[in-house]
Formats: sequence, structure tokens, C-alpha cells
Amino acid sequence: MSPKLLASAVFLAPALAAAQPAGSAPVQYEASFENAAHHEARISVTYEDAGDAPVTFRMARSSPGRYAIHEFAKNVYDFSATDSAGNALTVSREDPYSWTVSGHDGTVTATYTLYADRADGTYSQVDTTHAHLNMPSAFLWAEGLGERPVEITFNPADPDWKIATQLEPTGDPNVFRAPDFQYFMDSPTELSDFDLREWTVEEEAGSYTIRLALHHDGTAEDADEYAAMAQNVTEAQIEMWGDIPDFDYGTYTFIACYLPHVNGDGMEHRNSTILTSANGLYKAEFGQLGTLSHEFIHAWNVERLRPAELEPFDFTKANPTPSLWFAEGFTSYYAPLFTLRAGETDLDEYLEDLSGTLDYVLNGRGRDLASPQDMSLRAPFVDAATAIDPTNYSNTFVSYYPYGAVIGLTLDLTLRERFDDVTLDDYMRRMWETHGRAETPYTPADLEAGLAEVTGDAAFAEAFFDQYVEESGLPDLGELLEQAGLMLRKANEGDASLGPVTLKTDGKAVEIASNAARNSALYAAGLDRGDEVLRLGRLTIDSESDWEDAVSRFEPGDTAEIVFVKRGRERTETVTFGEDQTLEVVAFEDADRDPSRAQKRFRRAWLGEDTAE
Repeated sequence: MSPKLLASAVFLAPALAAAQPAGSAPVQYEASFENAAHHEARISVTYEDAGDAPVTFRMARSSPGRYAIHEFAKNVYDFSATDSAGNALTVSREDPYSWTVSGHDGTVTATYTLYADRADGTYSQVDTTHAHLNMPSAFLWAEGLGERPVEITFNPADPDWKIATQLEPTGDPNVFRAPDFQYFMDSPTELSDFDLREWTVEEEAGSYTIRLALHHDGTAEDADEYAAMAQNVTEAQIEMWGDIPDFDYGTYTFIACYLPHVNGDGMEHRNSTILTSANGLYKAEFGQLGTLSHEFIHAWNVERLRPAELEPFDFTKANPTPSLWFAEGFTSYYAPLFTLRAGETDLDEYLEDLSGTLDYVLNGRGRDLASPQDMSLRAPFVDAATAIDPTNYSNTFVSYYPYGAVIGLTLDLTLRERFDDVTLDDYMRRMWETHGRAETPYTPADLEAGLAEVTGDAAFAEAFFDQYVEESGLPDLGELLEQAGLMLRKANEGDASLGPVTLKTDGKAVEIASNAARNSALYAAGLDRGDEVLRLGRLTIDSESDWEDAVSRFEPGDTAEIVFVKRGRERTETVTFGEDQTLEVVAFEDADRDPSRAQKRFRRAWLGEDTAE
């Protein structure tokens, strides 16, 4: 199958997209791992037909699926370059991200060492157990020479290592190809002694193989069980979308690494996804399935049904879009829904997840400051971004993942209430038909137009986007959920609270570790992060349990003295207790109420056959 390198491929900065001479030789990469014990890879790349001008090699500063800056060049060193005869070439540097090579004869080979010791969806890790490679963090490129075929040779450090990747296989098990640098950079690769499980999905045009490459310390039975669960979830997703993405080379690959020395993450790519967790399948009770569900949805929503602002993808800077509430948020809405519909979780588990999402968003202290679109544009600051100065995000930012999930929930329940035979599933399929299958990038206006088309009600679509996307309003979620015989309520009704707070203790003092929540009693009293609490009411505070004990002795509306140390000075203030605002969603059956037949039908149509029993 010929690869489709359209909207969903990784797009490059204009400097990378320069047209190449006809018949240009493929770019040749080679990666070896002789010093894996010390987390080093030795990498070389050769460009032939490079002309006679100096060649500038560059490391990426951003990565597909991530929206923040990542300084990958910091882990590249011992750089050198040679010509076709192996003669050493002059290397100069004008910035921290690039190396310029001059005096070559039309062929340039750059060789360098990469230090890599973080396994997740963005970075790379090399050790004696595996080589976990996210390409932007590992492989540099030559500016202006990007649109050529790529061939890469891996030299595994261990003869038991196999290779999992979406790259095109060749006759050599260690050699793979990409049609161009765009595809190469979007193709994470795992070299390890992983377990492999496969299954086939069918459509009229042909069949596709879905692969699970599982690097873990569990049993073969664990792998079998997880693969069966993954198959059920992927089949539920395919059923909803009504179509299978045209996976290049006929395969889709889950690259899963579940080991204590990796960092938890999930990252989508065109025909694969990276899944990482520090917990094994058995220890996590197969809880990694939720991330797998989320990432596979991205094969439709994000990889092919794609925001226009991400094109072209520029590896040299952050890549923001105002549509992450849809791209990531609606994906977050569907991920637990699909595990429920597939029968891999039950209603109680689903409602526990939904409770956390609604509590976070409805009690989110940043919603009055910015809309979902505005929150999406903050992604470069929060999406695995790093900074050393403190922020006030707990009071100013509501993540577009759960925020968008709540908008998805709102739209789904509203459509089911107001329109005959129109659901969020129908809206997603319409967007797939108009923009995803053809890989035509969408704008925010296209999302609104799609809602108008599927409902036949342009006024409804305009009002929905005005109130809930461009502004930060939300309807009465309790009323919407009641249609399904579900109750949104306070989880700890009647309990006193000074507001959500995180404490830390060293055994001698109790310190507030989080920013005080706006509109909370602590905030009003002037307490904030870093303050040491000495006494609340009549109780001395020496531990978190002391704090909990003290708070529990009051009722909402009560007042008490709080004594604390702020920047070295002891202070005393009066606090007025409010009521605990934590929210939860429960089924009517668990709240001593009987759902009606209509509510059971609604729940069954929305959540699945087994949820109304």
C-alpha cells in the first residue's frame, strides 16, 4: 500500500520542505548502542547530492503530538563530519541547535553521540533493556534536504532485541524506510525483547493488522489478556467511526513499554502510538487500557481529522492551536466511554472517572478567566513544558483535556435530548466524512459548520459554540445527566472545608504546598503556598491528620483562628468555613432512587447495553 502523506503526516518547517533534485539519493541513518549501559547511542546520517554549499544540521525543538518547546540538542555531543572519502570536515556553530559543515564534496556524513535516559512519548531512552526512540529527540537533519526518502539501519545492542515501528520494513530485519523525512520523524521505534500480539481488522477495501509490541516484565498470560482487551476496545472504536483509517503499509502498532524505569505517557502517531507506564499490567490491574483507548482514537481525531494550525508542523518552535478542546478533549471524553461500551469497565468505574472530570472542571478556578479555545492556546506552557519559576495555574488554568471532555459530554447529552437520532457519534462521523477521510485540515469555523450540518440547526450550532467554546459557560450538567438516571451531587454534603489544599510535612512543621484556591477561606485569610500552619482553632497542627481532625470539628459557616508563619513572621487570622464542594456522579440505583424506563433507555443508548440493568 502506498503511504498517504497528506494532512496527518508530520509537517516540517519551510526550511525542511525545499524541493529536492530529481533522483536525489536517500538519506542514510545508522544507529548503534554499544554503550547502552551508560545511556548512549552513536548515530550517523549521510546526505549525498548535497550540492556545494555548507550543510547545516539541526536538532528539533518540538515533537509531534506535543505543543511545548523541548531542547533536544542539549543531549547531543561529540559531533563530527566527513566527506565521501572519510576526510574530516570543518564544523562551526552559530546557535545551540545546529552544526554547519563546510568544505564537503557533495557528500556529508555527520556522526554524533546521543545521551538518552527518559522513556515516554517525547524523549528517548537507551539502556541494556531497550532502545526507546522518539525520532525528534534522537535524530538531526540537514536543512533544505528533508524531502528525500529515508533509510535507517539499527544495530541492536542485544541479539534478542526486535524492532517495533511504523516505518516500512525491508528484507533486512534491521533496516527500515520512510518515504520522506516527515514520515520518519513521526515514527517512534522500540528495540527490545518485547512480546508481540497481533489481530486483523477487515473492511471492504482490505484488511489491516493491529500489533501490540509489549516490553514489560509480566507474563505471557498478561500479554494475552491485555491484547484481548485492546482488541475489544479498538473494535468498539471502529464500529462507532464506521471506517478504518488507511493505515500505511497495512499495519497499526501499539508500542507499549511498562517497566519501573520508564515514565508514564501516551503519544499518538500516524500509524502507531507510544504507551509507557512505570507499573506493570498486573500491578496496575490493566489500568493502562484507558490510555490505549485514548491514543487509538487519535488515529482518527488528530492524526487525520486534524487542526489546520498544526500544518505545517514546525520542529523549530511551539505549535499551538485553539482546537485542543476538540482534538484532545473530545478524545478524552470518548476514551473511557469506549472501554465501557467494549465491556472492559463497568458503570461504577465509568462514573468514578466521570466524577473526577466533572469535579475538576465545574470547580475549576480558571474557567472564569478563559474559554476552552483560550485554554487550548496555553498548551505550549503546560504540555510537558518545563519552567523553574512558580505559576498560578491551579487558579488560572483548566486543562483542555477534561475541559473538552465536559464539552463533549454536554454536547452528546444535549443532542440526545433535543434532536431525534442525532448524537455526538453522528457529529464525529460527519467531521470524519468531511475532513478526516480526505485529510482536509479543519478550522474552528469548520467544527461549528459540521455541527450545523449534522443537526440541521445552524442557530443551535452557533449558540453552542458561542456559549461553551468561545466563552466559558456550561449548562446545568445535573439536569442533562438526570436523563440517564444519573445524579450529580456533592460527595461530602454538609462537611466543612477551607478549600482544596495540599500539605507537606517534614515531621516538624506542616506547610501549604499548593497555591491557595481563589474564593476559598484560606485565600481570603491571606494564606498561600509556603506558609507554615501552626494552629487551627484549639488544635496544634503537626501533621496532615492533625489538619483533617481540626477541620472535621467545624460546620460550614463556623469561624476559627488560624495561626501560621508567612515569610518568617507569625500571623493570626480568622477563617470562615465553607462547605466541601467536591462533586460526584452516582446512578439513581445507588442513591435510593429508581430510574424510569425512559431513563434506562437513554442510559443504554448512550453508554451501552449492560449499563441500565
